[in-house]
Amino acid sequence: MRKLSFILFFLSFSVVLLAQHTLPLKGNVVKPTDTHIQYVGRISMQNPERPAWNYPGIQIVTAFEGTAAKLVCKPGSGYFMAQIDEAEPFKVAFRGQRDSVVTLCTALPRARHTVRLMYIIEGYEMRPEFWGFVFDGPVCDAPALPSRTIEFIGNSITCAYGNEATDKLDHFQYETENHYYGYAQLTARALNARAHVVARSGIGVYRDYNGPKTGTPDSRMPVQYEYTGYATSTKLRQQEGFDAERWDFARFQPEVICINLGTNDLSTHNYDVKLLRQAYDDFLRLVRSHNPKAKIVFLCGSMLLGKELDIARKTLDQVVADAQKSGDRQVYRFDFSPQDGTLKYGADWHPSLWQHEKMAAELTAYLRTLMQWF
Repeated sequence: MRKLSFILFFLSFSVVLLAQHTLPLKGNVVKPTDTHIQYVGRISMQNPERPAWNYPGIQIVTAFEGTAAKLVCKPGSGYFMAQIDEAEPFKVAFRGQRDSVVTLCTALPRARHTVRLMYIIEGYEMRPEFWGFVFDGPVCDAPALPSRTIEFIGNSITCAYGNEATDKLDHFQYETENHYYGYAQLTARALNARAHVVARSGIGVYRDYNGPKTGTPDSRMPVQYEYTGYATSTKLRQQEGFDAERWDFARFQPEVICINLGTNDLSTHNYDVKLLRQAYDDFLRLVRSHNPKAKIVFLCGSMLLGKELDIARKTLDQVVADAQKSGDRQVYRFDFSPQDGTLKYGADWHPSLWQHEKMAAELTAYLRTLMQWF
């Protein structure tokens, strides 16, 4: 790992006492509303002082002049990857119910520094919020975001479920999910693209994992795609805050959309192929209605094998062929190599870190040619 001798990273947790929305912290307190901060992803600004989200891959980027930086979030928000300038990224955590301040860096040379953050887990239980930064100098303009744009729609594979686990028999833990090293973000970085992610473990096109054969109408992706945040049911959406917020698709119009679903629909041998096919057709029309100019790529893999893999491939081939016959010629197909254990497994047989790297290499090469991103 690269080391910068002048950077001393450590974690420091403090209690933040709120008084009339003022954080009693020493230094330059930079609120989330500061125009020097760049945001990437489906973030709710219903309360501009407390941006909220729950999908992985949310990014917060800014810059400052000084020697030290702290990050302030709602206690219990979960895990981020942080990067200062071009140093090695590192993980920071907000897990305790009183932990709300993390020291990102200290003892830097007094100069201009860039801070990049990415939320790396599924936060639908934690309901994370960003509360601001504290610098020992003035905030500066954030670096320009990449002009190329991708949207990833998916399930646990796209979330990077369990990719840091060391045994396929391990079960889900937030500590071993690291979306930063998942195929989606690896691909985006390789292509110098800005990525939005709409993904949740267990979700399907018509049927979530181990759901009834007739489908799971409240929680499947075509329902969730319409909203800024994820909610597990229609009832919860009516009760909770930003889960009820309709996503404004004008905020982000990607050039290419990668959809990696179907693994949960075909789970536990309790599926209906006709319902799956109809759901794919309907979802394609929905995605196209919100993104009229995007290229749409249906991905397959890498967890499906045997009969279910054959069904998924044939179904997606038919969906794409019919769409092109109907006049939508900007719909495509791509298959990941199925995992076979040679690159080990993550938790619950999910792709390992090495499998995600392979997936990213395959998808990067495909998208580079498709999009002419050389």
